This record gives sequence, C-alpha cells and structure tokens, in this order.
Amino acid sequence: MKKTDLAKNDAKKLMGKMTGPGAPQFGSAAAPAIDKREQRKRDQALGLVPFAVKLNSELVQQLQALAAEKGLDMNATVAEVLTKGLAAD
Repeated sequence: MKKTDLAKNDAKKLMGKMTGPGAPQFGSAAAPAIDKREQRKRDQALGLVPFAVKLNSELVQQLQALAAEKGLDMNATVAEVLTKGLAAD
C-alpha cells in the first residue's frame, strides 16, 4: 500500500468519526454524552441493578403520571412504589 493510500484511509477514518453518531456538533452547547460503560460503573457503585419487566400500558401511564406529579424520574418512582408495596405486605 502506498503512503498516499494510507493517508487517504486515515482521512476517511477521521471524517467518519467527525460525522458519526455521538460526535459533538459544532455550535451546540449540549453536555457530552456519558458512554454506556461509564454509566454502568456509576450504577454499580450505587448498587443499582438493571431489571426489565413488561407492564400493562395503563399501569405505565399511571406510573408516568405519578412521576410527573412528584417531579421524579421513572426509576425513582418505580422504586418508591415497589418499596411501599413490599412494606405493606
């Protein structure tokens, strides 16, 4: 492979990184996105475990309304509801 071909390949890689997903856009004041690995480490440090469930859409709407009413995110709202429900038993 010629030296010029290597330079072209390097330039293509660089352009791909600049326009790819997650690349910062010029002029945007958005905070840099946290990568998934770093987020996983933060969650583990807080003792959080991913827990996926399938719920009825009406129940999800009730949870979303409760979260909006209390000004909490869905994770905190579901944790609160589960804690109260389990303590009642």
